[in-house]
Amino acid sequence: MPTATRLPGVAELLEAAVAAVGGQRREGQDAMVQAVRKAITTGEHVAVQAGTGTGKSLAYLVPAIHHAVAKDSTVVVSTATIALQRQLVDRDLPRLAKALKPLLGRAPTFAILKGRRNYLCLNKLHGGDDADPADELFDPFAISAMGRQIKRLHEWADTSDKGDRDELVPGVPDATWRQVSVTARECLGAAKCPVGDDCFAEKARAEAGKADIVVTNHALLAIDALEGRPVLPEHDVVVVDEAHELVDRVTGVATAELTSTSIGIASRRLGKLVDQAVADRLAEAGEGLAMVLEDLPPGRWDSLPQAAVGALSAVRDAAASCKQSLGSERREEPDAAAGRKIAQASLDELADTAVRLLAAFEEPDPAKRRDVVWLAEQGPDGARHKVLRAAPLWVGGLLRERLFGRSTVVLTSATLALGGNFDALARQWGLPPEKGSDAKADSTVEDDPIPDPDAPKWSGLDVGSPFAHGRSGILYVAKRLPPPGRDGLPPSYLDEIAGLVEAAGGRTLGLFSSMRAAKQATEALRDRLDTPLLCQGDDSTMQLVKKFAEDDATSLFGTLSLWQGVDVPGPSLSCVIIDRIPFPRPDDPLVAARQRATDARGGNGFLTVSATHAALLLAQGAGRLLRGMDDRGVVAILDPRLATARYGGFLRASLPPFWPTDDREKVHAALRRLRGA
Repeated sequence: MPTATRLPGVAELLEAAVAAVGGQRREGQDAMVQAVRKAITTGEHVAVQAGTGTGKSLAYLVPAIHHAVAKDSTVVVSTATIALQRQLVDRDLPRLAKALKPLLGRAPTFAILKGRRNYLCLNKLHGGDDADPADELFDPFAISAMGRQIKRLHEWADTSDKGDRDELVPGVPDATWRQVSVTARECLGAAKCPVGDDCFAEKARAEAGKADIVVTNHALLAIDALEGRPVLPEHDVVVVDEAHELVDRVTGVATAELTSTSIGIASRRLGKLVDQAVADRLAEAGEGLAMVLEDLPPGRWDSLPQAAVGALSAVRDAAASCKQSLGSERREEPDAAAGRKIAQASLDELADTAVRLLAAFEEPDPAKRRDVVWLAEQGPDGARHKVLRAAPLWVGGLLRERLFGRSTVVLTSATLALGGNFDALARQWGLPPEKGSDAKADSTVEDDPIPDPDAPKWSGLDVGSPFAHGRSGILYVAKRLPPPGRDGLPPSYLDEIAGLVEAAGGRTLGLFSSMRAAKQATEALRDRLDTPLLCQGDDSTMQLVKKFAEDDATSLFGTLSLWQGVDVPGPSLSCVIIDRIPFPRPDDPLVAARQRATDARGGNGFLTVSATHAALLLAQGAGRLLRGMDDRGVVAILDPRLATARYGGFLRASLPPFWPTDDREKVHAALRRLRGA
């Protein structure tokens, strides 16, 4: 390592890193590097919007590595998608380690860490042939198929170094993976497990504990922050990439659910561990809950139905009796200990969820409750079952206390400044309005009122994009179309789509607000167009995107995963069509509850919740157009409300600064020029 008195500066490290990847220094990248360096130095959080092509991964990795080496500490980098994790671990970090080694005197180290459920559990794999009780739901063919898959997992376990599910190609269904993995609650612990020394999850944690940079996902970051049991190594800096996804991922982790099926599985897991009468009591409580839920309609609960009070209380009390009968841990054979641990984890989860559901209604005012409770239906038609869920009304208070209160946090994404500033997302993160912002304090929707002298200090920075959006792209709003309705796409929308695809010569990504609309457009236009048309669902999404990218004349229509998951630079993509503003469903229980709570505090619930959701997706969808410096094209939004509604200005200000028009002929002419027609 260089002498203790002279560690290279961040600028010097960045120059070496950029040279190693064959790139060029960019103004936005330099600005982001300085902002991240300042945040790490001062402890003041920062949110950085960095457009596609900025090189934001290098812009946060270089100062993160500098800090980790200088302070002998660990920096956690959290992402929302597997694709970005792989980019960081398989491409960016290995290149950086090689480039910076001569300057730092050693290669910076890095590791990837996932939840325990992602790793093969050797104890469970070799612990006998007893299948999960849930397998009773499968038909004989499915069980036979599972047996073949588990045999394959045995063979894979003998050759795998990491036991990481994502490295298994082709993969196996979730039901099969559950047979060979455990949750953190179900794990015996390395000290008590007979194969603890060889545990893949423990090896991954040990490797992460020694690394300068640990790459993880938002879900594990949330578990580490919220559940009071540290799963990440000790760290003082967190970089949240794809930060626009943070609130949804944290909400998902903090959501609990209860079904009669999960109760039945828990009772069967008890096996011979408790008296049969005690286990039967839990099974009967599950059957009672099923009968109560079957008579209730799906939807949000503003009060607890009286019948549900008794059913949930019965589940709580039966689970508590089973836990008492199960007793504390004891010295026993590993297989028995593992079975006891899994049963204990199931009972803990049932009891905790039942208690949480009952406690949710102790606050009489729904707008002040911590949890939103609703009854949902899930599963295929003909086999749908009821699920009772509880999700936090807001997660900002949790994030503020347990993420921003414990580490310096860098948040970054290509889409963070909605409506022209960062305040919309800051409120969701539990942060106050940015200094100098004219956002109303009473529009906050978090647990604690803002402004607050003890609120975390943070700043926002938009470093822009190297793309010249105004010269490279057109934003076309089909102002003359009627507002979208509930009965599918009207003929005028189909005509508009056909005209755009024909003018572009294919080369079109159609982003629809529902699968129903995507399929309707595909069926209506497939025979009408002279160019190939693919629809999500025809094949795996990865294969469809590959076909789309390889043939300039092909178009691809689809829904949500395509709004954020398509990266196709070059001539294969010159037109992005968005059928309507992607507001969340008005009957979504959590969205409706959050809007109502915001309104009750004097804020604008629609703008804070629904419009913010729509603005994020619109910005992500429009961002599919320009993926390379030479890309050109059109983003066509068919929903006229973008131009006519009062909230339209907020949404437009959230989009990249394309050249705007509502002139169809100009747009068609531009698309024809792009394809050389």
